[in-house]
Amino acid sequence: MDAFYVSVELRRRPELRGRPVIVAGGGPRSVVTTASYEARRFGVGSAMPAARARRLCPEGIYLAPDFAYYREASREVMAIVRAQVATVEVIGLDEAYLDVTGLPAPHAAMRRLAIEIERTTGLHCSIGIGPSKLVAKVASDAEKPSGFVVLSRAQACARFAGAPCGLVPGIGPKTVERLRRCGIETLGQLAAASPVQLAGQFGAKLGAELQRRARFEDETPVSEQRKVISESREITFDDDIVGLEQLEPILENLVTRLCAALVDQGRCGRTIGIKIRLSDFSTHTRARTLPAPVSSVEAVGPVALDLLRRFAPVRPVRLVGVRVAGLEPARAGAAQQLSLSL
Repeated sequence: MDAFYVSVELRRRPELRGRPVIVAGGGPRSVVTTASYEARRFGVGSAMPAARARRLCPEGIYLAPDFAYYREASREVMAIVRAQVATVEVIGLDEAYLDVTGLPAPHAAMRRLAIEIERTTGLHCSIGIGPSKLVAKVASDAEKPSGFVVLSRAQACARFAGAPCGLVPGIGPKTVERLRRCGIETLGQLAAASPVQLAGQFGAKLGAELQRRARFEDETPVSEQRKVISESREITFDDDIVGLEQLEPILENLVTRLCAALVDQGRCGRTIGIKIRLSDFSTHTRARTLPAPVSSVEAVGPVALDLLRRFAPVRPVRLVGVRVAGLEPARAGAAQQLSLSL
């Protein structure tokens, strides 16, 4: 989906169309969730500090995120997608992989799907088609907004040979920097690099995987099972928080939000963790694995609070979060049994 959160906001604020709209929190430490293409011309992008976005685009329209509204819009879109294609792997509110192997005319079918999404929801999408998820993903981002790009693996290698290594999913900023120190800055250079050199810098396994990604080699199947193994909620404070008496109610609120999402998804997990970032920017995590999976506030809350109390931050806290990992489908009756055991 193209600039999804902004596009969803424009459905209820059509008077803002054509203007630089940025979805971001209002606090001094908040970040940009997404920005309209008009705002991106000013250099505003996702995950950018909102304060910097305001400096780059002072005339922009800043909207607070409304994730409940975005989730409902996502359900509308994915219902249309699932009605057209049998195997759909949803990987976020605004993105999915579709296996179109069995369709007699997949290109035409996908053009019809884009039209149906726009007609029904008023939202636009970009589509990439390729022999693998990796090619399709990069192709879908290549000509946004409203892009429609079809590439073979060889075509992807040729088209993106001069692109930075970070273009490919799975090659993050730290790896990009390590590659740059080796004199490797583009996907073409990475694809042609000496396997021995890569193994020396990254180890044989990771070096070979980086090279496979640069060559767009991918055999990962499209799966209907969502591969989310954890769910979390966190908050960055406008001003640092001091003392457990202030932190505990905030953590309890995060637990309530997290557990509501888990129950809505019909999922539960065995490992409960907290994340704390102190005023010196050091980040600390603590976790505990339970004998059985949980998803209720009654089960998750006491564990999260105990982890926080045991950690007992010695400095003011900049961020706090809670996480449930090792997710699996919830079983009927599990929550009641687990609440008794705790």
